[in-house]
Amino acid sequence: MRPSTVRGTVFDIKKFSIHDGPGIRTTVFFKGCPLSCWWCHNPESQNPQPELVFRESRCIRCGACLEVCGQGAISWDSDVIATDRGKCTLCGDCVEVCYAEARELVGQERTVAQVMEEIERDLPFYDQSGGGVTFSGGEPLLQRGFLLALLRACKEKEIHTAVDTCGFATWETLDGIREHVDLFLYDLKLMDDARHRKFTGVSNELILRNLHTLSAHGHDIFLRVPVIPGINDDEESVRQIGTFAAALPHLAQVDILPYHQAAAEKHHRLNRIYGLPEARPPSDERMAEIAQILEEFGLQVKIGG
Repeated sequence: MRPSTVRGTVFDIKKFSIHDGPGIRTTVFFKGCPLSCWWCHNPESQNPQPELVFRESRCIRCGACLEVCGQGAISWDSDVIATDRGKCTLCGDCVEVCYAEARELVGQERTVAQVMEEIERDLPFYDQSGGGVTFSGGEPLLQRGFLLALLRACKEKEIHTAVDTCGFATWETLDGIREHVDLFLYDLKLMDDARHRKFTGVSNELILRNLHTLSAHGHDIFLRVPVIPGINDDEESVRQIGTFAAALPHLAQVDILPYHQAAAEKHHRLNRIYGLPEARPPSDERMAEIAQILEEFGLQVKIGG
């Protein structure tokens, strides 16, 4: 198989991104993630398979989706359109006739050539701003072959590459792609393993080991810490992260990312229960305090991505 025909599943390609690495970037979002973080702001990224998203606020109740659905998965519930996701086959017929764009299939199979075609349209912006391409998700390492082919294609075009990862993968997977990566955006949520298991669904042992190994190899790494009220914003948790980060052999900077509430609505669109319905974004003052604590460890800290 030619590298350009290698296929993978993405759920979005975001242009002119300024929060996913240096300069103006194109961010390619891979579908599928081994973690299930309670606060995940891209819940549509977790399932590796395509999914139906329904934006109830856009629905004009025209009934076109009911008429076209061959599976009988769509029906009236009082005056609201309801979808039986157990019957839905994700054929996309209802999406095609939804004039209000209330229904959307998230997750499309793309070839490397198709993704590169979109990336290369933004080459002038990369050159002018010192930007490039960021592969995010979900977790791009879950689609190792697709990611590697894209990284190699970018290197052939001399495009700066970044990989945004949770680090939950075998070292063999990371070792196979790292020489083609200019910058790692490496997520770190919690140091306490039991709490990490509770709030993400997996142990952090492999994540921490891979982070240390990447750092020991001298890779440029931006450590990205989502600040989640009631989960990891207490002083003890912050200091645990600071202690670990300061001991890494090589680390460019730490980005602390304030929690936001957009995830709640996204979960609703997917008919999922959101794990943190009462959480509120941290104040600017609290973010500044957390930055100050981390700076005490000699770390270069930035608020926001």
